[in-house]
Amino acid sequence: MTRLQLRPSLNFRSSKKINFMHVGPYQLKNNLVVAPMAGVTDRPFRQLCKQMGAGMAVSEMVASNSLLWGSEKTRRRANHEGEVDPISVQIAGADPAMMAEAAKYNVDQGAQIIDINMGCPAKKVCNVMAGSALLQNEPLVKRIVEAVVRAVNVPVTLKIRTGWDRSNRNAVAVARLAESAGIQLLAVHGRTRACAYTGDAEYDTIAAVKSAVRIPVIANGDITTPEKARQVLAYTRADAVMIGRAAQGRPWIFREIAHFLETGTHLPAPEVGEIHRVLVAHLHDLYAFYGDDTGVRMARKHISWYTKGLAGSAAFRHAMNQLQSCAGQLAAVDEFFGELASNSQRLIYVEELAA
Repeated sequence: MTRLQLRPSLNFRSSKKINFMHVGPYQLKNNLVVAPMAGVTDRPFRQLCKQMGAGMAVSEMVASNSLLWGSEKTRRRANHEGEVDPISVQIAGADPAMMAEAAKYNVDQGAQIIDINMGCPAKKVCNVMAGSALLQNEPLVKRIVEAVVRAVNVPVTLKIRTGWDRSNRNAVAVARLAESAGIQLLAVHGRTRACAYTGDAEYDTIAAVKSAVRIPVIANGDITTPEKARQVLAYTRADAVMIGRAAQGRPWIFREIAHFLETGTHLPAPEVGEIHRVLVAHLHDLYAFYGDDTGVRMARKHISWYTKGLAGSAAFRHAMNQLQSCAGQLAAVDEFFGELASNSQRLIYVEELAA
């Protein structure tokens, strides 16, 4: 597979209007999408990324097993109060009838787009033949997609990987059968199930998928900078890019990429004061959404992501993980960013950020 090489960026301003893609009746404001991530893309995170410039955000996956729909976790995942349109909800499972029922349930709860998960590489998902494990069984893929499309009157989208392993890259075949079954948009992660998140994402398969179907295609995998986003769009001819791990603790990456794609120039790095305000607002949303106890636990990873690579952050993160209250977390965040602000108006990373 060809490895995508980044070239020096050019300063430019596009002279023609960009027509952003539609998902059914919904026209996105740009071609930047938040990837569904279990335990991450909850309502507070989706709302924040949309405020920071994402055109669409896909929810963390909701199980198709109806026995779980009454659980607190599923009720939270089906809570879209105040969320900016379009509301895209991902469902996961391996039984066509159960997936169809899950789609109807989530539409009743406010979903405007249903996304089918055939991309998750997690063992607990694949061990029950869901997620990317489904790529081994194309007839079952077809039955699931057809059942979900028939069940709801909203657009149905699909997230896949390039295949099960490097010897079985069947994304093009899956894309074609999905399109014929009524899928209206396809997101492709540039790794196989066997690769999980290791190694470099490859984009040749995504380009081949884009050439093989007429529906919009989203490229996903290792898109961590504005330059990489532009290169991937140009190389694959995809209609949009999907960003996951690179947005953890950096939700402003969406406005940075949007600005770069439009102008070819970079926005200034965010100021310490702004990032402090964004993080504190995010924490308050987490506490309100989950309640104090769960909110404190959920907040720890976000605080860690926001501060990773900053001067003094290793010791700060260790101390943060010992705190048990909302007030304690907020006070510690205020103190940490206050010290940063006294040294620099803009964030200066002293460690390499993880991709």
